[in-house]
Amino acid sequence: MPYLVVIVVAFVASGLTFFSGFGLGTLLLPAFALFFPAEHAVALTAVVHFLNGLFKLALVARYANLAIVVRFGVPAIVASLLGAALLVRLARIEPLATYHILGREALVTPVKLVVGGLLLVFGVGELLPEARELSFSPRYLPLGGALSGFFGGLSGMQGALRSAFLIRANLSKEAFIATGVVVAALIDVSRLGVYVRALVREHAQIDYVLLGGAVLAAFAGAVVGNQSLHKITMHGVRLIVGAMLLVVAVGLAAGVI
Repeated sequence: MPYLVVIVVAFVASGLTFFSGFGLGTLLLPAFALFFPAEHAVALTAVVHFLNGLFKLALVARYANLAIVVRFGVPAIVASLLGAALLVRLARIEPLATYHILGREALVTPVKLVVGGLLLVFGVGELLPEARELSFSPRYLPLGGALSGFFGGLSGMQGALRSAFLIRANLSKEAFIATGVVVAALIDVSRLGVYVRALVREHAQIDYVLLGGAVLAAFAGAVVGNQSLHKITMHGVRLIVGAMLLVVAVGLAAGVI
């Protein structure tokens, strides 16, 4: 049963998030957490996320807009480290509310409410026809990168905020997906030390057969997404991003994510 659930979730989440640019970790972590302690689930999810990012990089990197990668990605990486450092300080603040849902504790914190609110605004904007035509001037890309990186480091929702900004950068669907993949890979590399330490610490408890199955399933989902790229329009990509932003926004604000 654990193998079936994790592999199916990895495949479906990877295919869906190929277009949205975020959500694999958000969807896969609860699947791992159903069968393993939280610390093991985090380590397993981190490995699948990182390797799948490298795999997607090989599939679509040629479409990336390198100018936007630099102008958006560099500030995002620097700001994500600042956000993560602030998170350590804020970790001592008591949550606004706690409750249990499906056997796990949900924490409503000020940070989650702020980021959830931002994502809600972006998500609604993507689904409203009047707001879809709005875009950011290229000169605001460094600011967008810094904001997405900072709040991503603060909340862990790096990908959602990144997609919320990049979707309005006047990119083609191929360039939007590829540029997000490159930036995500750079950010993951900057956090690789955390992943490695978690693996070394938990290696004796890790089910490597299950991990391998999840990685391969995520690869397969990315391949299916890549093969479907020519069938979907930029409008479709924006609808997927908007819907995913709303789901993550509600999950964050409710303390479930």
